[in-house]
Amino acid sequence: MKLVSYLKEGHDQLAFLVDDLLYDADQLHPELPASMSMLLTYWDDTIGIATAVDAAIKDGRLGKQNGIPVSEVELLAPVPFPTSCRDGYAFRQHVAAARRNRNVPMIPEFDQYPIFYFTNHHSVQGPGDIVCMPDHFEQLDFELEVAIVICKSGKNISAAEADSYIGGLMIMNDMSARRLQIEEMLLNLGPAKGKDFSTVLGPCLVTLDELAAFEIPAKENHTGKSWNLGMRCFVNGTQVSNANVGDMDWTFAEIIERCSYGVTLYPGDVIGSGTAGTGCFLEMNGTGKLNNPDYEVQWLQEGDTIDMEIDGIGTLSNTIVRDESDFSILALKK
Repeated sequence: MKLVSYLKEGHDQLAFLVDDLLYDADQLHPELPASMSMLLTYWDDTIGIATAVDAAIKDGRLGKQNGIPVSEVELLAPVPFPTSCRDGYAFRQHVAAARRNRNVPMIPEFDQYPIFYFTNHHSVQGPGDIVCMPDHFEQLDFELEVAIVICKSGKNISAAEADSYIGGLMIMNDMSARRLQIEEMLLNLGPAKGKDFSTVLGPCLVTLDELAAFEIPAKENHTGKSWNLGMRCFVNGTQVSNANVGDMDWTFAEIIERCSYGVTLYPGDVIGSGTAGTGCFLEMNGTGKLNNPDYEVQWLQEGDTIDMEIDGIGTLSNTIVRDESDFSILALKK
């Protein structure tokens, strides 16, 4: 299934996405909820019904006259109100390249355990405008990622069973204000203000059954599902990133195991993969400068469009917009 949330009469509406048409879930079956948060909360009770409804839409038995063109609505993040948002560090290629560009060796701990940080779940948004303050434009960057959402509560979840806690996959753009991020992390805490203004999810949540044909084995000595799904990012129509979900070294199952150690995960918790290889300007600028001192670095600017694609999921599109305020926290430094 492909599930979306869109704005309807001032609230978030859960809908099935089939052939670029939306079908409101609660209008198709009385036991289906109207919101993604409710679907996730009662996942075990409703997922079977939802799967049957999705199949009925696809074979024309249900909802034929009720489809709304997706182009006519305002899409929200598929999980518009996550209960939390964590971001991992799963792509070795990105980590190794970023460290090489700083002339430091690859950190051996990367291969010992997956890590993550918490970001601002209240700043999660979907397709559309990304509003940035003046300081955000100091080395403004995208990050090409894939994310999951947790669909049932659990604590101390083993990697061997963790895939059953995944509601589906989404595209994630972990927006980054690099100057703020780099400065604050000199104090060995963060990232914080460099990350908390916008995390983009979309355009839909794709359940794992829909992606079964793309499954591949996890990397050697790793546990959990992996998928052969191409990942690409375009800025103003020019491709700048090329990766694959299957390049993740740590699986989502292993990240869930780490996240849930001594802690309960809840339906609606979102977990990102971390940046894919070539998945941000920070990495590419560093590689470019390392190979050519005259390389011209690139950062996102006002008016830029960002289109992220992942095979089997779709395209997540955003535009960079400047906030009307000129307030700067960089100007407040002592």
